[in-house]
Amino acid sequence: MKSRNEISAGGVVYREGPDGVEVIVGKDAGYQKWVLPKGLVRKNEEYADAALREVEEETGVRPRLVAPIGEPEKYIYTARGVRVFKSVYYFLMTYDGESEHERDREMAEVKWVPIDEAIDLMGYEGGKNVLRRAKEMLAERGIG
Repeated sequence: MKSRNEISAGGVVYREGPDGVEVIVGKDAGYQKWVLPKGLVRKNEEYADAALREVEEETGVRPRLVAPIGEPEKYIYTARGVRVFKSVYYFLMTYDGESEHERDREMAEVKWVPIDEAIDLMGYEGGKNVLRRAKEMLAERGIG
């Protein structure tokens, strides 16, 4: 079987809501699971720049970078007979306002939810783990 490597970047965008810390999540238009915004890193693009771009494109919010969230999430999947070794670099981000651009249609729905609810909503264990790490980072910063 053929294989290839794929690198994506994304973010956990947070804001202080009336009931504590909220994060933005999206329901993928294709497979209808709740996920964190992420996308492919372009050639010669820094991971952080790709993460900021992808979050804005997929959610319609403008994020500001805070810090990387640990090691990349890694998983393997098969697409059209090709095994893909995927690495996703996530960054903690704060909400900086609404985007001036309309969001793309990769997400069927986007919403702000309390971080604990977001953990429960995630369609994949990897997303749950990224959110748990983000929650720890926020607690270390005295947020939440």
